[in-house]
Amino acid sequence: MDIQADRKVNRRQDLNSMFKRVGLKLKTDWQIYVLLLPALAFFFVFNYKPLYGIQIAFRNYKAAFGVTGSAWVGLKNFRDFFTSYYAGRLFINTFVLNLYGLLWGFPLPVLLAILLNQFRNQRFKAFTQTAIYVPHFISTVVMAGMLYLFLSPTNGIINHLMGTSTYFMLEPRWFRSLFIISDLWQHSGWNTILYLATLSAINPEIYEAATIDGATRLKKILHVDIPHLLPICTMMLILNAGSLMGSNTDKALLMSTSGNTPVSDIIGVYVYRMGLEKAQYSYTSAIGLCVNLINFVMIMSVNWFSRRIGETSLF
Repeated sequence: MDIQADRKVNRRQDLNSMFKRVGLKLKTDWQIYVLLLPALAFFFVFNYKPLYGIQIAFRNYKAAFGVTGSAWVGLKNFRDFFTSYYAGRLFINTFVLNLYGLLWGFPLPVLLAILLNQFRNQRFKAFTQTAIYVPHFISTVVMAGMLYLFLSPTNGIINHLMGTSTYFMLEPRWFRSLFIISDLWQHSGWNTILYLATLSAINPEIYEAATIDGATRLKKILHVDIPHLLPICTMMLILNAGSLMGSNTDKALLMSTSGNTPVSDIIGVYVYRMGLEKAQYSYTSAIGLCVNLINFVMIMSVNWFSRRIGETSLF
């Protein structure tokens, strides 16, 4: 009994000391915490407060009755989705599209960052960086319009150069390639920023020591650049693995046509059509919750695997 009482006293003392330290921090650095308030308010309003609406997935939501007034249906919306005719196709299309995008889109920014880091002419390096950053600021609507314009079977530049009249946007076999290639062109340059920052933080003395030891540029890349990039690459890979079931719905919706529906019909597009066009809010909320749970399992699994293999992880 005395031991338990001592433990309670120690815990109480620890809590009191912690509250004192927090109070002292707030008193001395209150300006910093005031600056944090807008960011905290933003995350609370747009990330945490909407969690209240998750229960819509378990209800037959009617706007007239509100969230709590709508009838509770349990897992009915989930069963309806998984037993629907399109469920399998939606999962396959979404996963395959994102998997291909990850396989091609993840290593390309790393390679670009390594190549840019090799440039010694600062003017040429700045020009190249600007040129590959600019496409990132093109809106999704403009990007889709460019694809339709360039790939037009009548006056598109691609068909003109090839001497054909192929309707690329109508054929299913071209959808994934066009989606991924346009994504690579638009975002690969911008995604190099983080890797370039990592490379610029490497101590120049390491390169000097490698030069003295007779290391070539290739050996410097293999034994200096890549080892320094591995931790950040691992963390980015873990984060990207958490979005394998979530795609750029806006772009897929704009690129979808009656001809490429068998491959362009992904979960995001289906949720848009069923939720906004047909007002099936509970049904689409259940789909969104399933997707988020799958993404959560993926990111946790990849993080666990990374920690076991390379001892690098997010948490």
